[in-house]
Amino acid sequence: MIAYVVRRILGMIPTLVIVSIVTFIIIQLPPGDFFTTLQAQLAETGSGQDTETVKKMQERYGLDQPLHVQYLRWVSGFPRGDFGWSLEWASPVLPIVLKRMGYTILVGGLSLVFMVGVAIPIGIYSATHQYSIGDHALSFLGFLGLSLPGFLLALLWMFFGTVVLRIPVGGTISRHLADAPWNLAKILDYLNHLWPPAVVLGLASTAQLQRIMRGNLLDVLGQQYITTARAKGLKERTVITKYAVRVAINPLISVMAMEVPKIISESTVVGIVMSVPTIGPLLLRALLSQDMYLAGTFLLFMSLLLMVSNLLADIALAWADPRIVYT
Repeated sequence: MIAYVVRRILGMIPTLVIVSIVTFIIIQLPPGDFFTTLQAQLAETGSGQDTETVKKMQERYGLDQPLHVQYLRWVSGFPRGDFGWSLEWASPVLPIVLKRMGYTILVGGLSLVFMVGVAIPIGIYSATHQYSIGDHALSFLGFLGLSLPGFLLALLWMFFGTVVLRIPVGGTISRHLADAPWNLAKILDYLNHLWPPAVVLGLASTAQLQRIMRGNLLDVLGQQYITTARAKGLKERTVITKYAVRVAINPLISVMAMEVPKIISESTVVGIVMSVPTIGPLLLRALLSQDMYLAGTFLLFMSLLLMVSNLLADIALAWADPRIVYT
């Protein structure tokens, strides 16, 4: 297992190199650069910068150089933790990315916990009570969850929390505690603002995983070894939890790894609606303003996150199913 993990980690390096090249090229495809985009935005407001000033700024930050020179300049700083300079924020890229990535990983991790904690028990119940009233009701809720987009769920929560519950919604902390020192009240308020985006991001995927778990478990319950386990006199709960679920959960683990990019993409709209500092809104802003180093670093870290999640899913598969052996 250790040798397999090491090989996978080493294999990430050329993959990240390819991803960095592709993303850098795609970001550079639109005409112009950050300063020409800024000049156009200023011109719309009635002000602007003269062409000579824009040219000097391009020369200062190396934006007048060929594409391959700009790329090498960007990646050459990776070994020392230098991912470039954000022109819009006038700050090194890495602190901005790590701050947003940290919150996004926290919310995404909580949404994955929510998905597992809700989808698996509901899927097991639906499979073991097939065609019952509870199964039909939970299936209806699952289809409803699949049909509702994340931004609509976020808007519904904003309305419900503000109008019905009359509690502060959106953001990461209440206004009256924003400048207060960290204490128990501020931590509880932070957690109270943390779970709504996690639930909103995980709700649609929960409905999908619920249906997958139900279908997988129904297939497993029809297998011969399950019939043999029951014929030996084992309790039905033992047959379900020890034998059936452990096999039925395997495809679910693989699917969960692919939910990571879905959570990240959904975080763009959810982050805008709920005013939470996920990477989505800042990535969109960086792409629109052509802040290439910031946008490229975001995409690079998102690719790394996806590869790490796939590796963790493979390790979890080997742990859940003893038939899987990595060498």
